[in-house]
Amino acid sequence: MRNTVFKALKNSVLSKRFRSIGYLPRWIIFAIDVFIILLASIITYVIIYSLSNLRYNYFGMATRYGLIIIVNAIFFLVYRTYAGIIRHSTFIDGVKLLISTSTSYLFLLLINFSCKIFFDKVVFVTAGLFINYILSFLLLFLFRILIKYLFEKYIHFEDGKKLINAVIYGSDANAISVANALRTETPSRFKLKGFIDKFNQTATSKSILNLPIINQNKKIYVILRSLKADALIIAEKGLSTEETIALVEECLEFNFKVFTIPVITDWEDEKQISNKVKSFQIEDLLDRKPIVLDTRAISTQLEGKTVMITGAAGSIGSEITRQILSFNPKKIIILDQAETPLHNLGLEIKPINKNVILKLVLADVRNKKELEMVFEKFKPNVVYHAAAYKHVPLMEENPSQAVYTNVMGTKNLADLSIEYGVDCFVMVSTDKAVNPSSVMGASKRIAEKYVQALNHSPNVDANSSKTKFITTRFGNVLGSNGSIVPLFTKQIEEGGPLTITHPDIIRYFMTIPEACQLVLEAAAMGKGGEIFIFDMGQPVKIIDLAKKMIRLAGFIPYKEIDIKIIGLRPGEKLYEELLNDSSKTLSTHNDKIMIAQEMQEEYSTIHTATLALLQSIEQSSNVDVVAAMKRIVPEFKSMNSVFENLDV
Repeated sequence: MRNTVFKALKNSVLSKRFRSIGYLPRWIIFAIDVFIILLASIITYVIIYSLSNLRYNYFGMATRYGLIIIVNAIFFLVYRTYAGIIRHSTFIDGVKLLISTSTSYLFLLLINFSCKIFFDKVVFVTAGLFINYILSFLLLFLFRILIKYLFEKYIHFEDGKKLINAVIYGSDANAISVANALRTETPSRFKLKGFIDKFNQTATSKSILNLPIINQNKKIYVILRSLKADALIIAEKGLSTEETIALVEECLEFNFKVFTIPVITDWEDEKQISNKVKSFQIEDLLDRKPIVLDTRAISTQLEGKTVMITGAAGSIGSEITRQILSFNPKKIIILDQAETPLHNLGLEIKPINKNVILKLVLADVRNKKELEMVFEKFKPNVVYHAAAYKHVPLMEENPSQAVYTNVMGTKNLADLSIEYGVDCFVMVSTDKAVNPSSVMGASKRIAEKYVQALNHSPNVDANSSKTKFITTRFGNVLGSNGSIVPLFTKQIEEGGPLTITHPDIIRYFMTIPEACQLVLEAAAMGKGGEIFIFDMGQPVKIIDLAKKMIRLAGFIPYKEIDIKIIGLRPGEKLYEELLNDSSKTLSTHNDKIMIAQEMQEEYSTIHTATLALLQSIEQSSNVDVVAAMKRIVPEFKSMNSVFENLDV
């Protein structure tokens, strides 16, 4: 019966009006509080005077209770008890009410005793004052509790937005603290429906904070449905990565939102608790073991040295820069041709380590004269070469530009590194250089071949150069500029559809920080001439990635946001590889890093072919340029491209 009545209230016209109510002006709250004091006075009169039949000869009822109301009103103003928002009342508001009514009571007692001493008359019956004090506080307090309860329990709206019905996964001290913080927060974002206890499988029913604790003896989605919840907040810190991923994927499969929150002790402050409750990101669902870096070897290579990063304003280059700062180099030269991103990066990283000299250089890796001035001025000890053109379809339409940047740019930097005695040159490459099917991949493979051959060049030995050339090769990084994740995020924000080139296309993924950590580790362990490949984990089907991202955003795939197949782009493969068919790998002390054993080419051969290729981009057509690239990289077979006829 009770639930039926409340349900009717919830759906009534009055309830709908409440939902549209803003915050009442403070003077109305003040007036309501004064009215409550009047009500308490009337009740006191009934109790004291009607039951005991006491009468006063000195002061009338209006005078006495008028004085009570005036004194309480004054202290309401002093303590600003009316200033809080009733539906968001907290423990502090209750304390303010107690202090205000207590002060009023003591002040009225003082008036009563003063009149007794100086005039031998009393204004109030002392017991009546005490009853009035108790009733006033209780009615004021209960009024706020009732309003708060009605809004939280039956009017699930906050600033025009529906509250999220959520269940907390966990019932330990951390989970309880999270629940308590969320319940008392103003404004609220979640309406808590209960807890799920993983470790207690007994059938006994328990509750915390008047919320049920549900034993996890059923599937999570079944429990969420039974509690009429929309979301799960994971506050249990005893879960392994595999358990967390399984939990998230189960919720997403049945269209429940999933949130996570830091351990209470990691909170910087306790304000805006809801802001600490974060949705899972697609990076969180990569089943990746944490990386253990050999920080001593990296420090030996970088500490006190001058380091240059090309393409520093890009996603990979900027993250390499951030990570290098923690190893205390003497100076960092961040070089890029993109003015605004370079400027923004400088503003971001300057405060990170003020002991490191930071130089921002606006230059193009294709311009050797510009680069030579940079090498002459700063004389870097270590070079991380991340500058590259990497968009496959765009490079398929502009092969000359791919060669200019990816081949000539690499050659310029590598040659200058030898000339100016750089200790270590690290090239950031891609898995698209393996059995390339695109101009972009082939251009990176030619660059790989050049730096490998340069490392073993007889001319290098003759010049007594100490430069070691190292190549790092990995697949897609989540969130990098131009990658699929930012594209999907943008498409979701626009309401879809998400565009996928083929339903069976798969890719390897890793996070940007993880990729950059492995680049630093490989550079420190390399002896020169190696191609390091990284453990990319299990390949991900892009259509599955799209579905997960849609669900993480709180939508239903194909129903609320569509997925559209648009066909493979020029140069695009269904899958990528990290090794050529004839290549083998050697293990290293880091199980996430391996060395690819590939055929070494003579420096004179690759140098001559590279010069011819660079000469052709100024004199020949795109077809001739690509044909020259295929001669240098015989395994380069074009796919979905106008250049496929060159492979016949």
